[in-house]
Amino acid sequence: MKATGFISLWMLVSLPCGQLASPAEHEDVVKHAIKLHRGKGAVITQRKQWVLESCRKLSGLLRQKNVVLNKLKNAIRAVEKDSGLSDEEKLFQVHTFEIFQKELNESENSVFQAIHGLQRALQGDYKDVVNMKESSRQRLEALREAAIKEEMEYVELLAAEKHQVEALKNMQHQNKSLSMLDEILEDVRKAADRLEEEIEEHAFDDNKSVRGVNFEAVLRVEEDEANSKRNASKREVEDDLGLSMLIDSQNNQYILTKPRDSTIPRADHHFIKDIVTIGMLSLPCGWLCTTIGLPTMFGYIICGVLLGPSGLNSIKSIVQVETLGEFGVFFTLFLVGLEFSPERLRKVWKISLQGPCYMTVLMIAFGLLWGHLLQIRPTQSVFISTCLSLSSTPLVSRFLAGSVRGDKEGDIDYSSVLLGMLVMQDVQLGLFIAVMPTLIQAGMSTYSSIFKEILRILILIGQILFSLAAVFLLCLVIKTYLIGPYYRKLHAESKGNKEILILGITAFTFLMLTVTELLDVSMELGCFLAGALISSQGHMVTEEIMCCIEPIRDFLAIIFFASIGLHVFPTFVIYELTVLLFLTLSVVIMKFVLAVLVLSLILPKTSQYIKWIVSAGLAQVSEFSFVLGSRARRAGIISREVYLLILSVTTLSLLLAPALWRAAIMKCVPRPERRSST
Repeated sequence: MKATGFISLWMLVSLPCGQLASPAEHEDVVKHAIKLHRGKGAVITQRKQWVLESCRKLSGLLRQKNVVLNKLKNAIRAVEKDSGLSDEEKLFQVHTFEIFQKELNESENSVFQAIHGLQRALQGDYKDVVNMKESSRQRLEALREAAIKEEMEYVELLAAEKHQVEALKNMQHQNKSLSMLDEILEDVRKAADRLEEEIEEHAFDDNKSVRGVNFEAVLRVEEDEANSKRNASKREVEDDLGLSMLIDSQNNQYILTKPRDSTIPRADHHFIKDIVTIGMLSLPCGWLCTTIGLPTMFGYIICGVLLGPSGLNSIKSIVQVETLGEFGVFFTLFLVGLEFSPERLRKVWKISLQGPCYMTVLMIAFGLLWGHLLQIRPTQSVFISTCLSLSSTPLVSRFLAGSVRGDKEGDIDYSSVLLGMLVMQDVQLGLFIAVMPTLIQAGMSTYSSIFKEILRILILIGQILFSLAAVFLLCLVIKTYLIGPYYRKLHAESKGNKEILILGITAFTFLMLTVTELLDVSMELGCFLAGALISSQGHMVTEEIMCCIEPIRDFLAIIFFASIGLHVFPTFVIYELTVLLFLTLSVVIMKFVLAVLVLSLILPKTSQYIKWIVSAGLAQVSEFSFVLGSRARRAGIISREVYLLILSVTTLSLLLAPALWRAAIMKCVPRPERRSST
C-alpha cells in the first residue's frame, strides 16, 4: 500500500508537468490520489488500473525526452560538420540546442524533486514547525538555484542572439561594397565591443561562489507614471540602464551603485529629488525657527521629520542623504579647528584631556549602579552610559559661532575649554567604535573568559593610544615643515581663482581624515586637526579660508541636521511623553551636575565661573548616539525598545540645549559678550 501511495503521488506531480489533463481532470486526480493514499475510496482493481495507466504515461514522456535528446545530439554534430555555415552561425545554433537540452533535463529533475518534497511533507508531522521550516528552506534554496540557472541561460541566449546578428551583418558586408564611412563605423563598432569586454567585471559570476554569499529573491519596482505610453518607454530605458529599485524579503531597498556598462552616464533621480526637496523645505522651517528665537538647526531637523518615515515618507535614498550629511560634520569640525589655534589648545590641554575622561568614568559608574538595581546586563549598561556621556560638537559649535574670545589676561576662555573637551569626546567616540566588536564578544562570553576579554580591551586601548601618539607626531611634522610651503603654493596659484584654494584645502582635510581613519582614530578628529594646522599660519589665512569654506559647510550642515530628523519619530515620543521627559531631564541634570563637579576639581580658581557655561554646553547627548545605537541594535547589545529610547532622549536633549545654554550665558557672561554669544 505504501508503494502504491508513493507511485500515485509521483503521478500526481508528473501529470500536470506533462500537460496531459485539463484543470478539471487535475482536481479529480488529486481527490482520487488522496483517497488512494488513505487506502479507501476505490477497489483494488481500480487502483491498479489507475497506477498502471499513469506509469505508462510517465514512461512514455521519459522515452520521448530521450528520443529528443538523441536528435539534438545528432543535430549538433551535423551543424559542427556543416562547412556552409560561418563560425558565428554554428555557435548560435549549437548554443540554442544545448540550452534546449538543459531545459529538458531541468524539467525532469524538477518533477522528481517535487515528488520527493511531497513525500517528505506527507511523512512528516504537521505540528512539527521545525521540520516544516527546514522543508521550506530547502524549497527556497532550490528556487534560488533554479532562478540563477534560468538567469544564466537567458544571458547566454542574449549573447548567442548578439553573435547571430553580427554574423548576418558580416554576410551583408561581404555581399556589398562598403563606403569609407561604413568602414570607419565598422572599425568603431569592433573597438567598442573590445572596450565593453575589457571593462566588464563579471561581478555576478565572480562572487556567486564566494563564501558567505547568499542568493535571495528581490522585487524590481519601476516608478509609476500617469501616462502608460511614457511608462512603457521609460521602463524599456530603465531595463537597459538598471535604474529601477530592488527590494528584498527583509524590506531593504537597493539602488544601482555601479552599472555593468560604464560607458553610459547615469544619475540617481531619487537622490536628486531628495536633496532638492530637503533644500526647498529647509528654508521655511529654518525661517520659522529664526522667527520664534530658536536656532535654525532645529528647523532643519523638523524638515527631516516632515519628509522622513514618520512624516510624508518622501525620502527614498535615506542612506545616501545620511552619507552626504556626514560631510557636513567633517566641514563643521574643520572650521572649529580653524578657529581653535594650537596655542589655545596648549593652554587648556590638561582640562580637555581630564574632563571628558572623568565624566565618562562617572557616567559608566552610575550606569552600572542603576543597571544592577534594575537587573540590566553590564554590557548594555556600559554601552548606554557611554552613549549618553557624549555631547554634540556640531550643536555647540553653532552656539559658539561668533562668540568673543578676548577674556581677561590669565583667565581661561570658556569656548576653548568647551571645544577642547568636545574634541576629546570625539576621540573617545572613535575609541568606543573600535572597542565595540570586543564589547559584543564580551557580552556573549561566559564568566570563565571575562578575563581574556578585559585583557583584549586593554590591548586595544593601548593600540588606540599609540595611534593617537602617531597622529599628533604627524601633525607636529606637518606644522613644522609642510603646511607653510603648501599654503603659500596654494595662495600663489589661486590668485584670481578661488577654485584651486578650495580644492587644496579640501584635499588636505580629506588627507588628514584618511590618515586618522587608517590609524583607527575618529575621522572627525582628522578634520579638526586639519583646521588647527591651517590656523597656525595666522589670522589672515584663517579669515580667507573661512570665507571660502563656510558656504559649503552651511549647505552640507543642512543635509546633516535633516538626516537626524529622518530618525525622529514624533508618534513614539507622544505615546511615551511622560517617561521620555523624565528620562531626558534626568540625563540632562546628571550630565550637568557631573560636569560641574569635575570642572570644580580641575579648573583654576580664577576660572571657576566658566564651569556653569561649559557644563551647560555638555549637558545634551550627541547625535552620534544614533550611529552607536544602530550598530549596537544590529549586534544585539540593546533591544529595539532601548534603541528608540536612546533616539528619543537624544532628540529631546538637543531641543532643551538652547534654553540651557542661554540661561548659562545670561547668568555668567558679561553683557557685551552675551550679545555676541547668543
